[in-house]
Amino acid sequence: MTNMTSRRPMTAPQLAIQAAILCLPCLLWSVESFAADSHRPPNIILVLMDDMGWRDVGFMGNRFVETPHLDRLAKSGLVFTQAYASAPNCAPTRACLLSGQYTPRHGIYTVVDSRQPPGSPWHKWQAAESKSELDTKIVTIAESLRDGGYATAFFGMWNLGRGRTGPVTPGGQGFQKVVFPENLGFGKDEYFDDGKNYLSDRLTNEVLKFVDENRQRPFFVYFPDHAIHAPFNPKPELLQKYARKAAANNDRRDDPACAATIEAVDQNVGRIMEHLKKLKLADNTVVIFTSDNGGTQQYTPPLRGGKGELYEGGIRVPLVVTGPGVKKAGGQCDAPVSSVDFYPTLLELAGIQQPQGQVLDGVSLVPLFHGGPTLGRQLFWHFPCYVGRATPSSAIREGDFKLIEFFEDGGRVELFNLKNDPNEEQNLAALMPDKSTALSKTLRSWQKETNALLPAGPNSNYDPKAERPRGGQGGGARDKSKRGQSKP
Repeated sequence: MTNMTSRRPMTAPQLAIQAAILCLPCLLWSVESFAADSHRPPNIILVLMDDMGWRDVGFMGNRFVETPHLDRLAKSGLVFTQAYASAPNCAPTRACLLSGQYTPRHGIYTVVDSRQPPGSPWHKWQAAESKSELDTKIVTIAESLRDGGYATAFFGMWNLGRGRTGPVTPGGQGFQKVVFPENLGFGKDEYFDDGKNYLSDRLTNEVLKFVDENRQRPFFVYFPDHAIHAPFNPKPELLQKYARKAAANNDRRDDPACAATIEAVDQNVGRIMEHLKKLKLADNTVVIFTSDNGGTQQYTPPLRGGKGELYEGGIRVPLVVTGPGVKKAGGQCDAPVSSVDFYPTLLELAGIQQPQGQVLDGVSLVPLFHGGPTLGRQLFWHFPCYVGRATPSSAIREGDFKLIEFFEDGGRVELFNLKNDPNEEQNLAALMPDKSTALSKTLRSWQKETNALLPAGPNSNYDPKAERPRGGQGGGARDKSKRGQSKP
């Protein structure tokens, strides 16, 4: 008979060890599953260009300028074909973006310029006064994200309060890291420093450094570059490249200096995306690329108008969003959206509540990221000031219709069907009086609700022979005085 050793009962510690061994695969699967399902809030990088028009990049149809990195970004994200700046020039749009509010609520209607004060003799009407600083009582998107655990940083052009420190500067409005061009040795509106460094390159270096230092926590980068504001001073090698292309094309609309400035921006967006990929952060970083207002009229056709105006050319901008939560990657969205929408959108993506007691005029775009239907709301603009050749005006878009009210002409209105007439060539106000009246009534109700300042009436100092100063707030053709110039 075979001698068999009888098994002894296992002790409690032995049973525990065996159970752990048997369950190890399940435990590992559980850990991996938890890591995949419970990630930190997404990082956010918002790149805001200065004066970049709706067709200044390849993914919006430009065939002269080469923007391979932005085009690749568009293919991986969602392109908004009817994206709007909340104002037709820089300061008010930036205030709208940071506050989530339309211009009447924060009171920044235009760039305050001592050369063109309200009541100037070349102004037919007495323009409304504009604030030059964003009220510190407003909770900015940077403050909301900072208080929600984000590291926040600002790199570039502010235009919402003077000085380097203080309550109305980026550091006082929620940004923990602040870098102005002058901090890097650049003079006002200069593209090159004395060491031949290019501004967009240097600002991007600072962005990459901040990402490196904060890669272990969620971060928010607001990068309002000086580009592509005129006068241009492009990199010599890019200028030469586009000069050759322009000569071959023989098209007067091709501007080598502007194109070279745009490609330099594209190169730096590519650097940012490559760095995110290198750090394995690309899959958890929302990147937004857009502009603060439309381009100048040389660059906006076939759209009507340009910077400073409420025609489409003055407020339509490029917009692409990519990153986690954008389920409709590689697609297009035709829903009208605005700069005021970024605030509630970023809060929803970050899982942060909206600030109590503060009206947010924008709506979250997250449903559109998922391929949802259009948002079915109205958009408003209020610009009761003069800039460039533009006159005080206000506008509303509802569905396919857009109505513009011109204060200087006693409230004259123009009505357009943007679906049938995106270039705003046919004024339908007389042909559709009921629609015109209804939209005018809605616009005036909104002005009253938001306590919008209106032009005071005819300007007693008006002199039809007076000439407005050149430069200032811009809005006309870009200054050619430095086109093609680069520091040696």
